[in-house]
Amino acid sequence: KGHAFALIREVAHVGLARIGENRVDEAEEKHAALGGKEGVAWHMIGHLQRNKAAGATRLFDVIESVDSVRLARRLSLMAERSERAELEVLIEVNTSGEASKSGFEVDDLVENVREICDLPRLKVCGLMTMAPFTSDTGALRATFRDARKLFERYGDEIEKFEPITLSMGMSNDFEIAVEEGSTRVRLGTVLLGERPQP
Repeated sequence: KGHAFALIREVAHVGLARIGENRVDEAEEKHAALGGKEGVAWHMIGHLQRNKAAGATRLFDVIESVDSVRLARRLSLMAERSERAELEVLIEVNTSGEASKSGFEVDDLVENVREICDLPRLKVCGLMTMAPFTSDTGALRATFRDARKLFERYGDEIEKFEPITLSMGMSNDFEIAVEEGSTRVRLGTVLLGERPQP
């Protein structure tokens, strides 16, 4: 988020095939400025409000931040209305236990995952988590390890859950996330530099 359209185009041209945004309105502006998807897959990685679900379904290839059953139902409905065959989603889980983080609480997760997996037009391909912003490597590892265990468990136990993507790790902690099993990291600052101040 916050980076200029030209930089996004440059990123696409050097072969980075996935672009993450966390605001629907900003993604819409960039789509318009770039004349479309620019040959990349667009990922929604921030908290998504239900009233933005229609726009998100139209703009994004993947929604990585499904954090409630109500949002999942809305995305399913919007995908049906737009006659989109399939919308890839990840379920966000709050394995850090921080009140400030979005995502399902671990204790409530399994039945919610089952329900979301049964919704039409949604392809549940894994989990996403956000670690606490800390230099405590033990806390980071625990957050990532817990998400990996859930990812593996649901792959075994839930028929329609496809354990393809475990999205965890950002610029400050991605090395630890990879060591703990991440299959997708979300890198902004380390690749593009600090976001411009508004």
